[in-house]
Amino acid sequence: MSKTTGESHKVPMGQKIAFGLGMLANQMFPAALGIFMVVLIQDLSFPTWMWGILFFLPRVFDSITDPIMGFISDNTRSIWGRRRHYVFLGAIIMGISFALMWQLYKVDSLSYNFTYFLVWSLVFYLGLTIFSVPYVAMGYEMSDDFHERTDIMAIAQWIGQWAWVIAPWFWVIMYDPTWFEGGAAEATRSLAIWVGVICAILAMIPAFFIKSESTKDDETLTPLTLKTIGGSLKEILDNFKEAFKIPVFRKLCFSTFLIFNAFNTVAGFSFFIVVYYLFNGDAPAAGLWPTLLGSVGALVTTFLVIPIVAKMSKTMGKKKAFLVSQGISVIGYIMLWFLFIPGKPYMFLFALPFFSFGIGSLFTLMMSMTSDVIDIDELNTGKRREGVFGAIYWWMVKFGFAIAGLLTGAIMALVGFVPDAENTEASITGIRLFYSGLPIVGTLGAMWIMRSYDLTEEKALEISAELAKRKQKRKQQPITSGYGAGNLLPSLTNSIKLDNFIETDYSTKTLDELKELFSAKLEIGLHGLCFSPYLKSQNVGDILSEEQIIRRLKIISPYTKWIRTFSSTEGHELIPKNAHQSGLKIIVGAWISKDKERNEKEIKALIKLAKSGKVDIAAVGNEVLLRKDISEDELLGYINRVKESLAGTGVPVGYVDTYYEYYQHPKLIEASDIILVNCYPFWEGYDVDESLTLLRQMLEITKNLAKNKKVIIAESGWPSQGQSKEDAIPSKINAMKYFIATQEWAQNQNIDMFHFSSFDETWKVDIEGELGARWGIWDKDEKFKYN
Repeated sequence: MSKTTGESHKVPMGQKIAFGLGMLANQMFPAALGIFMVVLIQDLSFPTWMWGILFFLPRVFDSITDPIMGFISDNTRSIWGRRRHYVFLGAIIMGISFALMWQLYKVDSLSYNFTYFLVWSLVFYLGLTIFSVPYVAMGYEMSDDFHERTDIMAIAQWIGQWAWVIAPWFWVIMYDPTWFEGGAAEATRSLAIWVGVICAILAMIPAFFIKSESTKDDETLTPLTLKTIGGSLKEILDNFKEAFKIPVFRKLCFSTFLIFNAFNTVAGFSFFIVVYYLFNGDAPAAGLWPTLLGSVGALVTTFLVIPIVAKMSKTMGKKKAFLVSQGISVIGYIMLWFLFIPGKPYMFLFALPFFSFGIGSLFTLMMSMTSDVIDIDELNTGKRREGVFGAIYWWMVKFGFAIAGLLTGAIMALVGFVPDAENTEASITGIRLFYSGLPIVGTLGAMWIMRSYDLTEEKALEISAELAKRKQKRKQQPITSGYGAGNLLPSLTNSIKLDNFIETDYSTKTLDELKELFSAKLEIGLHGLCFSPYLKSQNVGDILSEEQIIRRLKIISPYTKWIRTFSSTEGHELIPKNAHQSGLKIIVGAWISKDKERNEKEIKALIKLAKSGKVDIAAVGNEVLLRKDISEDELLGYINRVKESLAGTGVPVGYVDTYYEYYQHPKLIEASDIILVNCYPFWEGYDVDESLTLLRQMLEITKNLAKNKKVIIAESGWPSQGQSKEDAIPSKINAMKYFIATQEWAQNQNIDMFHFSSFDETWKVDIEGELGARWGIWDKDEKFKYN
């Protein structure tokens, strides 16, 4: 399914190449590292267990720091944007630390070399994280068009793949005495400087040539503090839990882990098998053959495997293409057992086209299949989380890579293989058995897991169609809690007689005094709060999680007796149970709109909740007639249907709308057990100092219409920010004045009133601008706004 995030535009080829050169550095560093690691055992006498630790610890460190760096990069405010300065800084750290990391001398003690290398490798991986996480994100931000992003990544991957073609030739330089008489250790010291300097320059290129906008004044970004960065770790863990609830995603992750882990565990054996088995331990005599094993394999992957796998995927489907490709790789691993022939090293080249299908097809298909899974996640949760799933998937890859490094050393120790020494036939046979056997076992395990992968092309198309349908509905259906003015008050107020109530004059109060009064009124406790469950990253239609509901209820429950909700589906049905468990009573709403199919789901869900004892008052619709979504008769039909279904349960049934809609539709009074009215002096355009009088008039108008039925103010509040409405000015001071005055009146006169709202609602920005998003007592980050 094609997804376009905005107006498409072409990115200049120069910028694509600049990004690709960064990818060459991003892949050359680990490619060279894998080649140079042989020197630790072969020439510097590191025991295999040390080698395993040096593989394991830095990569575990890398897998931990990546998501943290992602949070930092996503929320950085800077005149250079969120990414560029990190890319530049990471490039410098990588280049310097990589060059220093390999300045090892055999004359130094083993413990010194081990500690020195470990420390600098940790610094290098920190630099890699600082560079690579924002660098990859820059690639996604280069274009707002889905297909153009694909072109950007394709060019970058093609340029980056050459790292794996070039890097194996370092073996030739390292073990050819005509290059360096001092041997491989000396060669590595020099090569590391060249690699460090050149790749650092390549890595800086995206920072200089890829454009980005300033985020210095972007208030939507989370402030970077130790507390917020620490909080991001919890969010990462929550995302892991949610993602792994999807069975097909678990299959992708576990299959990738088995294949990639097994491959990388034995990848380090390639050099030793060629040198010790084919050339009896003579590294110079092995010449180009260790290089050709890696370089030819990378070329085959680039120019043969990837195009074939892409074609197979289109003709037979992704699952079958995966199973066939991995089956071919198993044949390749078996062939390598037989085609490693002493005296005939060229024979193993015939196995490489088969062997290369394993890793060559893995990421080509798995990344595509992960995109399909992200559609399932959006269907389930309403959230589009490419970044989350990409981070989780690659965390599995990196963690597998770390485990592989540890296992490599363990296997060498197990079979008794000691580089740069006389090895028995049994030890050499041992690493050969693991070289072919372990990837075969891992691959067969992955194929067994993927046999039941059931996300077919047909299902993917159905999911895509449903997502498109949801998005279209969202576009057609504006949803808001604040509309216009009544314009009826001038003709009615003359007949309204208000009871005596002496208002406190708050106009002369200082800001600090208002804050103290606000907190005092809140501490006394409200009758009710309108509950805003959507997080800052969510929109209407997204599926609410129970975790976010419980967290938000925990914040507001000390300050209110009741809450009010607006829907009974898409996760809202979880609110009543948790509200009761928090000691709160609840008005449960069914959202009624132009969408008849959605209306049916809402009505049925509300009835079900009420019959289960989780509803204290049932509200059938909110401002439906104000929005002119359906006719009065249709609305009355829904109300009467709910009343009939709940007869005998003792649950009062009502409808929520403005006081003037009740005036225009008296049948609503007849149909409702209880009158739920929205009263907004702000939308009438009155100054905040006159607003309480207006609110009292609204209530009296409704009571005169209510025929002795109980009247509850279902919504009333004042925004803290946004555009003015005539004399009504949004500000924190005015929001506090309104809250204090109305709560003092409601508490004094025993008025049942629900303050709007509990939390700021960022999803309303697209509909009502900042004005619609700033009615909460707590902000979008769940922080109290009126300290």
